[in-house]
Amino acid sequence: MESDELRTIGEMARATGLTISALRFYDGAGVLVPASVDPRNGYRRYAAGQVPAARLVAGLRRVGMPLPGITAMLARLDDRPALHAMLDAHQRRLEDGLASARRELSRIHRLIDGDDPSEGGVMTVLTVSAEVLRDALAAVRYAAGTDPGLPVLGGVFVEILDGALRLVATDRYRMAIADVPVVDLGGPDVGVVAPLPLVDALVPLLGAGGPVTVSVAAETIAVSAGDHELSGVPVPGEFPDYRRALTARAGEPLRITVDAGALRRDVAAAPTVAREDASVLVLTVSEAGALEVGSPDRPHRVAVNREFLLAALDAGGPGQLTLELDGPIMPLALRGRGSFAILMPVRL
Repeated sequence: MESDELRTIGEMARATGLTISALRFYDGAGVLVPASVDPRNGYRRYAAGQVPAARLVAGLRRVGMPLPGITAMLARLDDRPALHAMLDAHQRRLEDGLASARRELSRIHRLIDGDDPSEGGVMTVLTVSAEVLRDALAAVRYAAGTDPGLPVLGGVFVEILDGALRLVATDRYRMAIADVPVVDLGGPDVGVVAPLPLVDALVPLLGAGGPVTVSVAAETIAVSAGDHELSGVPVPGEFPDYRRALTARAGEPLRITVDAGALRRDVAAAPTVAREDASVLVLTVSEAGALEVGSPDRPHRVAVNREFLLAALDAGGPGQLTLELDGPIMPLALRGRGSFAILMPVRL
């Protein structure tokens, strides 16, 4: 077949690994539009130059890339670094989903063996650094909820999964995550919500440093730090699936590295838009790729609650911080060293 000869849809399917029905679907979605369509019978014809893109679509389809992600990648075929970054982001989403599935499968295995995790009989014990745990709690505590109608959000979610400890807090308008390196661990995966009074009582005890032992089960959470021991009952209820917020982005956000202290000063001094229950601040990106505060007329922009942003910056501490902007209707993400925060956008 000559390189410039048009291919039938069947030939295109054989050359790319996409089924005929998939090619029709991607045509209808505007992702892979045929080079020509016969107006009399609707037969689709594809050019040889469309084969590489179609093969890419076939591969992305096999690994579960959503349609918006496929569309975003095809729009940037000439930008290889961006394509690799999008693939890496999708891989992280897949790994987060797999971790969640492993946790649920572990729970099901215990149910099959007659060990109901809801009865609190299985204890997971781990050892972490007091200083690291203190910093991690400080990085998430501010995002915990205060709504008495949603008590499960009024604490810090303690998740032990695949040998790692993660702390999460959210009030639905913002979310903070911190990962804590584990020195030693024994027991099954588990996730409970530590009540805020327990968290607040624990933080002052972690200043002396040294190792800390954390024991977690469905009906109890206990911490041993030096000569001090604290324990409490987890908040009842199911903590929201926070990973859904982490996997919401289909494409690749715009990332900007900033100095946290300098950004905080700019945010504190910037003008805001008054709303009934918040002072709203607009973050944008200049044509030169620099972060700007208070310029609502640029395409890469997001409006957020200023007090929430200041709290997130304070919790993250000094040093370099990476902001991720993905448009006015997507959350603003802040990545620090070992911590991650999300602020929901505010409609202007």
